[in-house]
Amino acid sequence: MSLATIYSRAQTGIDAPSVIIEVHLSNGLPALNIVGLPEAAVKESKDRVRGAILNSRFEFPMQRITINLAPADLPKEEGRFDLPIALGILAASEQIPARTLNQYEFFGELALSGELRPVRGILPAALQTRAAERTLVVPEENAEEAALVDGLKVVAAHHLLEICAHFSDSNLLSSYSPRHGKSGVETDEDLFEIRGQHLAKRALEIAAAGGHSLLMSGPPGTGKTMLARRLPGILPGMTEREAQETAAIQSISDAGFTIKNWGRRPFRTPHHTASGVALVGGGSQPRPGEISLAHNGVLFLDELPEFDRRVLEVLREPIESGNITISRAARQAEFPARFQFIAAMNPCPCGYLGHSNGRCRCTPDRIQRYRGKLSGPLLDRIDMHVEVPALPLNQLSQSPTEACETSAQVRSRVEAARQLQLQRSGIANAQLSNREIDKICLLKEPDRKSLEQAIERLGLSARAYHRVLKLARTIADLDAVEQILTCHVTEAINYRRLDRMIKNGGIVIS
Repeated sequence: MSLATIYSRAQTGIDAPSVIIEVHLSNGLPALNIVGLPEAAVKESKDRVRGAILNSRFEFPMQRITINLAPADLPKEEGRFDLPIALGILAASEQIPARTLNQYEFFGELALSGELRPVRGILPAALQTRAAERTLVVPEENAEEAALVDGLKVVAAHHLLEICAHFSDSNLLSSYSPRHGKSGVETDEDLFEIRGQHLAKRALEIAAAGGHSLLMSGPPGTGKTMLARRLPGILPGMTEREAQETAAIQSISDAGFTIKNWGRRPFRTPHHTASGVALVGGGSQPRPGEISLAHNGVLFLDELPEFDRRVLEVLREPIESGNITISRAARQAEFPARFQFIAAMNPCPCGYLGHSNGRCRCTPDRIQRYRGKLSGPLLDRIDMHVEVPALPLNQLSQSPTEACETSAQVRSRVEAARQLQLQRSGIANAQLSNREIDKICLLKEPDRKSLEQAIERLGLSARAYHRVLKLARTIADLDAVEQILTCHVTEAINYRRLDRMIKNGGIVIS
């Protein structure tokens, strides 16, 4: 047999399109040519494959070898095709049987010794392999990740010889059995540790229940970052689909996926010097950015006004749509980005505006320039604006009491409220469309008129109006009532703090 066909998959965004490796041996001067739009790492595989075959004590064919990676217009990159190329050469030269190769898909980079090295993006490939009803063959280091896909048969190997022995029926490899469970690891940070800040804790609970975005403003050291870091601990548990989506994105990232993060909502905190590409993703070979790595989790931007304004503006579309499309001249990649946006900022450049110590000496112009770094359209997309004031010293020195709730207690209420939302509309309240808002967020006539008056007095946009309605719906869900009441609407309006005109010592802050 001079022709062999092997199945594998490429990586495009979080998709894993099928790639068919066709290996043909013909008469002529010895040569090895790879066609089908291979990138540099794939072109170099010819040397790795030759060394691996010879060092595994097989014969490398002294013929003209043509390797076609189909489809021809799909870019192929990285060393994931080393193993299928080597098996194709061995099958085409009849050194291993080819009768069952079409029932498998292969991934793995080869060392010159024939050992298998791990590759990125195994989880998206595993999901597609299951859909194709084939068995997945991967290096041992990738087996735990691939085994996360239920209903998929995974075969793990350490060396090329083990795989060849399997197909020669001399030493069959058994299906891989996961060594670890799939339960997510809970965070060690608990709300019980935070003193006071009852309003901020309430806002955090509402944000967790409905998936709402939140901006916290206050002097340095008041607990804004501590509060944000405890949000993942009160969020509802991830579904199987959410866990797979999040793990798939981590799998194709430079950092890769670790099994301990399965089912654990991500918490991303990029530094304020991060670029727009670092946030949304990009590169000549598109990679996910921070907003995609925070998919189904939390994106926390501390010191929000210190970010470059152009960097912050790139968040406007993903906050609304829940995905990001990265376009390049040669290709286009789409990544999911359904993250919960949490931010923190100081009230002024020095941070002590309104503080009881009277340390602030910022002029009105400086304060306006500082806050002007945040555009109106971006603030309009943030559901809740909450002040986190400095605590009196006597509260800081107090020990926690039974009145201080733990994250587990808050999470139980959050999960109950989220369950109501899923039963009603299938999504969190923050994701409701305008049509769904008209059906779900109904107000009594007096409450509707009060809300309209508040919107007109505060000068809020139509987007902010709908966000107030969704916020009121979440507050009602936390109270487990079907009808949105006056108290729910009032509380929702009060969370639009930065939209109100506040006079503080003759300084008008908007």
